[in-house]
Formats: sequence, C-alpha cells, structure tokens
Amino acid sequence: MSNIAEIRMQVMWNRLISVVEEQALTLLRTAFSTSVRESGDLSAGVFDPRGKMLAQAVTGTPGHVNTMAEAVLHFMNEIPRDNMFEGDTYVTNDPWLGTGHLHDITMVSPSFRNGELVAFFACTAHVVDVGGRGFGADGKSVYEEGIQIPIMKFAEKGKVNADLVRILRVNVREPNQVVGDFYSLAACNEVGHRRLVAMMDEIGLPSLDELGDFIFSRTRNAMMERIDALPKGSWSNELVTDGYDEPVKLAATVSVRDDHVDVDFTGTDAMSRWGINCPIIYSKAYACYALKCVVAPDIPNNAASLAFFTVTSPVNILNAVRPAPVALRHIFGHMVPDLVLGALAQALPGRILAEGAGALWNIHISVRPVLRGEGRKAEVLMFNSGGMGARPDLDGLSATAFPSGVHTMPIEATEHTGPIVIWRKELRPGSGGDGELRGGLGQIIEIQAIEGHEFDFSAMFDRVRHPPRGRNGGEDGKPGSVRLDDGTAMKPKGWQHVPAGRRLILELPGGGGYGDPSRRSPDARAQDRSKGYVLESGK
Repeated sequence: MSNIAEIRMQVMWNRLISVVEEQALTLLRTAFSTSVRESGDLSAGVFDPRGKMLAQAVTGTPGHVNTMAEAVLHFMNEIPRDNMFEGDTYVTNDPWLGTGHLHDITMVSPSFRNGELVAFFACTAHVVDVGGRGFGADGKSVYEEGIQIPIMKFAEKGKVNADLVRILRVNVREPNQVVGDFYSLAACNEVGHRRLVAMMDEIGLPSLDELGDFIFSRTRNAMMERIDALPKGSWSNELVTDGYDEPVKLAATVSVRDDHVDVDFTGTDAMSRWGINCPIIYSKAYACYALKCVVAPDIPNNAASLAFFTVTSPVNILNAVRPAPVALRHIFGHMVPDLVLGALAQALPGRILAEGAGALWNIHISVRPVLRGEGRKAEVLMFNSGGMGARPDLDGLSATAFPSGVHTMPIEATEHTGPIVIWRKELRPGSGGDGELRGGLGQIIEIQAIEGHEFDFSAMFDRVRHPPRGRNGGEDGKPGSVRLDDGTAMKPKGWQHVPAGRRLILELPGGGGYGDPSRRSPDARAQDRSKGYVLESGK
C-alpha cells in the first residue's frame, strides 16, 4: 500500500471514530436516566458485517464497551441475516449475552447502504429500574432481579414493538424514564448509521472491508510488538473483598505467552447466594481492560486488540451461571483490574499502581412521604468514587472512578431527581495510604430526605472491611464506612431504611500508597498539609 493510500485509510479510520463518538454523544444528550446523562454509564461502537468491532467511542465504560464487543455476535446468532431489515433495532438485557446484569440495556442495529448490509451499530446504557427487587444484592436468583428481555426486535423496518413497550411500562417503577432511555438508545444507533452512510457516500466507499482490513492489520502488528516485549511466564495474585455476609477471595493467574496473554480465575471463591455474582462476559471485559492499560494503552480498542487476550475460569463468583443473582456484578467486576494488575506487578516491577477503591460506591435511594399523599416518591441513583491507588511516579487520583471511568453525578442533578438533600460531598482527609507517592482520597457524602420524607437505600459498597493495599512498601488506604448521623452502623450491602430526619453518612475508601513513606519529599508533605489532604498527624 502506498503512503498516500495509507494516509487516506488513517483519515477514514479517524472519521469512523468521529462517527461513533457522535453516536455516543447522542445518547448522552437524549438519555432520561441521570446515570447515563450525567455519568456517561454507556458505550457505543461500530462493527463490520461479521460482527467484529471496528471502533468504539471514547465516551463510555470498559465494562460496557468490551462486553458489547462480544454481545453483537450473540445478536447475530439469534437473528438470522434474512430476518434483518433496514430500520431494525434489536435489544436485550440478558446478563449472559449482554453486559452482566439486567439494568444494562444493549441495542444493536444493522446498517444498510443501497440495500447492502455494511455494518452494525451497538450501544448500551444503564437504566434506572428494571422492576423486581430493584438495584441491590438481596435477590436469590436472576428471576427476582427484574424483567428479562431476550434478544428480540425493539423495532422492525422502523416500527417500534408496541407490545414490548407496554410490557416494560407495567414492570418498572419509572416507566417514562426507562422507555425514554430505550428510544434514546435506538436514536443513538440511528445517528451512527446516518453518519456512516454519509461518510461512505462522500468518500465513495462501497463497503468497510478495505478499511476494516487496514484497522485490524495495523492493530494486530502493533499488539504483537507489545506482546513480544513482555517477559514470558505465569504470575498469580489473590485479593480478599468484603463479600455480602462473609469475605470473598478472588484469584487470578496471568500467563504471558508468545502470541497472547491469558487470565485464569481458578482459585476464586464459589458463587454466592446473594446478587454479587459476576457473569464471565463482564469479568472478561475488565480483565482485558487491565491488560490493555499495561500492555497497549495507546493502541485503539477493537476486535484485533482484544483478540490477544483470553480469559478462562471454572464456575465461581467471577464466572457465575444462570440463574445466579447478578445485580451487583459490577462490584467484583471492578475488582478484577486490581486482581490482574497485582499479578502483572510481579512481572513488571515498578510499573503498576497500588490498589484503589475499585468498585463504584453506587447507591439506589427509594424516597417516599411519611404520610401517604403528602409528598412525592422517587427512585434516585448515585454513582460515587473512592480514591485511586498511587502510581509509580504520581500520587493517586482522588474520588476518581477507576476502572469504570464514569463521571460523578452533580449534586444539583441528583437533588432534582427526587426529594433528597446532599448536605455534604467532599474529599475525605487522611484516607489515602501514605507512601513515597500518596494514595488518592475518598469522599464523605451526607444524604437526607427532605422534611416529611423517609427513604430506603440499596448499599452497594466494598473495601469496608478489606481496604485497598499499598504497593512496594506503601501503606494501605483507609477502609470505607456506612453509618447514620446518630452513629448507627449500617451494612455495606443490601436494602436498609433511613428514618425521617436522619442522615446517611458514607465515608469512601482511599487508595493505597506506593513506596516507602520515609521517602516522600518534604515539599509533597507540605502540599498535603496545605491542601487539607492529611489529618493533623501529617498522614
């Protein structure tokens, strides 16, 4: 291929990324749920006619993007080519075929140009409610956790499935929000389709075959160079988490081969009877993300780069099988990167950050008036982040969602959703582990229902009994805590009640430190004190 031809292909690759980015922004701008609109809990991507991911939007989470990369093939297996038409949109929230739990909706749309199938567009988003017990760990099977939508058509030839919409409306607590998000997802794919066809018409591109070959070949060659440069061998790591009512051990062995990297979750604890299990599609998504952060962070994420990573596991809490309850699959899914990175730290000393808070501190709040008819009900979902672990050359980031990458919801948007007040949301001094590089800080959040209201909340928290560990001599981060303002201790998981007039106080964990604390520079310690990052003791 000549230099001019290569430059042309690179320009078209960049154009394709712009297409999927506009696709994702459409979802952000039209979504009803705050988890999507304010936090970016979504993904968007374009796939070739064989179901291989060509490009993903920058906007989105690894858990959605990497599961979506596999989910499109499930859609193609379920809906044959001769039953695909222009104007179709397909949908599912099947945890084992989509993104790991029922609250995530995945939509796939075929893209036709001049009657020929040229691509698929796919997107995912977290909706506020899917019925059942609500977003929490208390279910004993997936059947209790909400409505299950098999892979089916949301729209055929542009006509929406009205029966599906009616079924949705009578099964969820916030029908307008949920149905609105379904239409937003469909619009997201439609915008991607329109922009792609316009691009192909402008360039005179009959198909994406040549561009796809260019994308995959360049990605494959670049990935092979990175794999070649890694030390070869196997390294293992274990990580203990809070679990629900007893600790849960996660285990992984990372093996670097000549042409790929494998992660094996053998040794991980068995499935739980609570809704904290994780389907392998989601565990795999975050394992691949952790590997890519270390091996090839600058190489675009597509089918060719993901093909270099394999994930295996016996049936356990990271490879839960139907009908296990999986509502809070994100908790252990978000722990997988620290688990995998801990193994890689043995192979690549001095290059891997310390452990962080990992899992988001999600909280679902169900608010109601104390006296019937004298107030309003609402379902409120908040995403909150603890501290990241310290890096080998930088302090950890505070209140930052790693590995999920979602944004923190603005207080104003949260309070607008329901009758609650966020009295305090600030960094938690002293929560970052001490070290030559300090761990990132967690947060302190104080929540109360407005006068005349009370609320139940679903706790989805971890690192309360098992704090993030430091690395290379760095100290552990501070564990989290959950309590009422009168000192009553609350559980880190499960639905619980907050009476009218009481405030719920969340103290999020800080990240682990990196390196010997005695080597932290005096200037850095002075900065910590001046910014209020540490307690009076200086730590």
